[in-house]
Amino acid sequence: METTLTERRISPGRTLLGSLQLPGDKSISHRYGMLAAFASGSSRFTNFSTGADCASTLACMAALGAKVTRGEDGSVEVTGLGGHFEAPGTALDCGNSGSTMRMLSGLIAGQKGEFTLIGDESLSRRPMERIRKPLTAMGARIALTEGHAPIHIAGVPLTGMDYTTPIPSAQVKTALLFAGLSAKGTTTIREGLRTRDHGELALRAFGAKVERTIDSISIAEGAELHAIQAAVPGDMSSAAFFLCAAALFPDSSLVLTKLGLNPTRATLLDVLTTLGAHVNVLDIEEKHGELNGTVHVSAPKNGLGTAEISGGLAAQLIDEIPVLAAIAPYTRDGIRIRDARELRVKESDRIALVVQNLRAMGAEVTEHEDGMDVPGNQTLHGATINSGGDHRIAMAFAIAALKAEGDTLIQGAEAASISFPEFWNILDNITER
Repeated sequence: METTLTERRISPGRTLLGSLQLPGDKSISHRYGMLAAFASGSSRFTNFSTGADCASTLACMAALGAKVTRGEDGSVEVTGLGGHFEAPGTALDCGNSGSTMRMLSGLIAGQKGEFTLIGDESLSRRPMERIRKPLTAMGARIALTEGHAPIHIAGVPLTGMDYTTPIPSAQVKTALLFAGLSAKGTTTIREGLRTRDHGELALRAFGAKVERTIDSISIAEGAELHAIQAAVPGDMSSAAFFLCAAALFPDSSLVLTKLGLNPTRATLLDVLTTLGAHVNVLDIEEKHGELNGTVHVSAPKNGLGTAEISGGLAAQLIDEIPVLAAIAPYTRDGIRIRDARELRVKESDRIALVVQNLRAMGAEVTEHEDGMDVPGNQTLHGATINSGGDHRIAMAFAIAALKAEGDTLIQGAEAASISFPEFWNILDNITER
């Protein structure tokens, strides 16, 4: 495998073997970092995400006045401000992180002062009206730039509300719950499809009163957050690449320890089981509402079968769909994906890029506005892959390349550092050739 920063050459693999503990969950790390900065006292986190996105969150917290310290052991300590941020004299740079920009907008909307949030070229193309509209309904003063970043926020007192999200989004839900920390009255969020619940679990861990019903989450006013100590579970969305790779190869055996098993995130394990992979979960533990455990995956002797991903399943698997689509040609009967239009407005148009790159490798695939049909029992060949600067596309096609005929060149491979800078070395270490 080549070691240049911008390109990686992937040779076909024979099987995957190994035991891993992955860096901390990105979604949890974002939320812990923000709430620790808002809370009183010093919080300490081990196994905090090593990705550039979470580094952007910590940098924004420091710019707002929190003290952020990284230990030599990889730990992160955040000393909070007791519910009152300082308006910085410069813009808050969210880098490539939509999570940072959307959730932080909710956290600072009720603070005193003027705030500007900026991002890189990719982030500046992503839709932000979805947070502006409900935050404005709470009284926030938010100005977008043609529906996108830069975002200008003039902090004003907020009022709680009862809001139904038109598009299922954990980021929007969390942004509004964070805004509820500074709002008068109760803030209630309703969602038609349940999205990942790391935000509400983190709020409870820090001391907020959060109530859940079948279809709603409410946060009461006046919460005083207090520091916590936590080990962040391994990231399931990062594990997805290795889990899918192991499911492809006979005689594979992959063990992942201390992996996050939050029920709103572990749907991938159900899909791999449906496809025929052997998935065993052991040693489950719970801390601060988050589950973690050991997962062992191996491939079925007669290959993977078929699956359909649509409806609520598509919403829960939105980060994992690119890698599932990338391995779909190697299944017996293919994978059908629908209700995943949200992929069009991620770091790239992920539907278009997955289809483009599958075709470059010789696959037959039918593109739809909200998904794709990828027939099974196909043979792919190595090709030059355009990642579009998107970390999940680069990593997904590294997995597809392992079972292709001939070498594959991943362009824009450095994008993996956005979420998972260790990806390439780990993939090299567990792949037998």
